Parts: sequence; structure tokens; C-alpha cells
Amino acid sequence: MLFLANQKILDKKQDIIDEIAKRTKEAKSMVLFEYQGLTVEDTNELRNKLAETGSKFKIYKNTLVKRAFDTLKIDLADELKGPKAMAFSEDEIAPVKVLADFAKTHPALILKAGIIDGEIADEAKLQELSNIPSREGLLTMLASGMMGTVRDLSICLDLYSKDLEK
Repeated sequence: MLFLANQKILDKKQDIIDEIAKRTKEAKSMVLFEYQGLTVEDTNELRNKLAETGSKFKIYKNTLVKRAFDTLKIDLADELKGPKAMAFSEDEIAPVKVLADFAKTHPALILKAGIIDGEIADEAKLQELSNIPSREGLLTMLASGMMGTVRDLSICLDLYSKDLEK
């Protein structure tokens, strides 16, 4: 009887390990961060902000995360000391930006490491990525630059046509 209970526990743990491995493998970005010291309200607020960008927030036991990472041949064992949470997303930058912005007003949240588009990112790389403008911001900058070029071209053509009229 004892063996069956232990086997059920092991099966449940294996399901969690498989879930972590699947989420990590399928996500374009996964970020590990320290959350200890955040209140329940802070955690719920963070969860909602991440959800707005399509990101998922999960807390797993480090031993299960390490086993999932071992199956994926990911070496982040040094980062799995102390309580950590994970954010998964289909967007490479969104969870990093949300977490970095949230950390500005909640010093208990500390970005530790992540996997962005299949590459391991350390704390410095995550900080660098958090400074990149959002997709909408980049598209606005691109459109603005293109409009400026078109405007300058139209001015030049107008001046050239006026010069030909003389």
C-alpha cells in the first residue's frame, strides 16, 4: 500500500517536471526571478500584468525545475538556489519588460536569469533586454522614420519641379 502512495507522488512529480520542460521548450522566453518579500497583493498584481502581455507566472519547486532543465540540457542550476518563480511567454521581450518595470517599484523582485529565444540570458542580458522599446514602440519609430523620408523626398521633388518651371 505504501508503495502505491509513493508511486502516485512520483507520477505527480513527473507530470510537473514534464509540464515545466514543455513550457520552457515551447516558450520564446522564460525568466527566472526572485519574488520572496512580495505580498499576496503584489503577486496578484504582477500575475495580472504578465497576463496582459500573454505571459504566464508559475512557482515550482527548484528540484523539479532542475530535473526539467536537466532533461532539456539547460544549465541554470546555480540560479536555482532560494525561492524562484518563472514567467513564460510567446513574446521574447514582454515578460522581461513587465518584470523589470515591476521591480522598479517592488525591490523584492529580482531578475536572475532566463532563456530568450533558445539562448541563456544572465541578469545583465535581461536588464539590457528590458530597455528595448516594445514592439508597438519600435513600429512607431519605424513608421516615423519612413514618414520623415517620404516627407523629405516630397519636398525635394516639389523644389525640383519648381526649379524646372523657371
